[in-house]
Amino acid sequence: MKKVLGLGNALTDILLQVSEADLRELGLPKGSMNLITMEQADLIQQRFASVRRHLSAGGSASNTITTITQLGGKAAFIGKIGDDEVGEFYREDLKKNGVKPMLLTSDKMSGCSIVLITPDGERTFATYLGAAADMCADDIQKEAFIGYDIFHIEGYMVQDHALIEKAIRLAKESGCTVSIDLASYNVVNENHHFLKDLIRNYVDIVFANEDESFAYTHLNPMEAVAKIAEQCDIAVVKVGKRGSYVQQGSNMSHIGAITTSCTDSTGAGDLYAGGFLHALSDGFDLRKCGEIGTIAAGRVVEIVGTKLSDETWEEIRRICALYRGFMQKYIN
Repeated sequence: MKKVLGLGNALTDILLQVSEADLRELGLPKGSMNLITMEQADLIQQRFASVRRHLSAGGSASNTITTITQLGGKAAFIGKIGDDEVGEFYREDLKKNGVKPMLLTSDKMSGCSIVLITPDGERTFATYLGAAADMCADDIQKEAFIGYDIFHIEGYMVQDHALIEKAIRLAKESGCTVSIDLASYNVVNENHHFLKDLIRNYVDIVFANEDESFAYTHLNPMEAVAKIAEQCDIAVVKVGKRGSYVQQGSNMSHIGAITTSCTDSTGAGDLYAGGFLHALSDGFDLRKCGEIGTIAAGRVVEIVGTKLSDETWEEIRRICALYRGFMQKYIN
């Protein structure tokens, strides 16, 4: 089985269930990712002080990497935390989930992402990067990539062009397959030309949801997945309750979504990518990769937050084992 290395913002998620009116009053576009100051983070938390909250170690790439290890894969995560209680919580949570922590330390406070969840399950991010924003190109060393086969990076890192260029270049020099999740439509809009050059020259696998793929291509999902597949090896466009499209070369598959009730879509794309990359690292064909990603995403939207129960992970692992058994029987 191939090993996966992730790079992303080390953020502790603070999940709050709010109304669409709350978002309008805060001036936050629904479904967007917004960088905020420490003062703004305090104000938002004070506003919703009486609302029940859920805390968990998060960040897009971290969620993806944790999914891989929970499914039995081998993975590590590079990020930056503060020398504080939140940072230590983050480190221990990675270890608890079987992820090798490759964490650097900053003088700033550890970052957090306030996830505002509306009744339809859509999430809007208000993110204080804190220590995570201190990650820079000089922090990335070639030695980190030794022994890893797939390198996954979250699109939220793309705003530091020097950092992401160095990381992806070193990954390619080390023989890694490079995967990127486009992260948010406004991130794509703000970095469109840079992302296009990056994907064409370095990236092998692109994950995007419907809004992100439209921001990148200005096309509908089926046309967008084909367009993106012209620029990389494997393109994935997720379309929520309608499933996902996966394309490599001229071969496109549509994978339907599983029937589920959506409580909170936080982390659905991250877990899809984790399930997909785990299956890919285990030698499954692309359709099976999409199906395993779909199962992981479908389970996480049923709960608030991104932390599935041990029983749910075991269920998904059993499905992977069944797929593996069918594949081995066919090979034999």
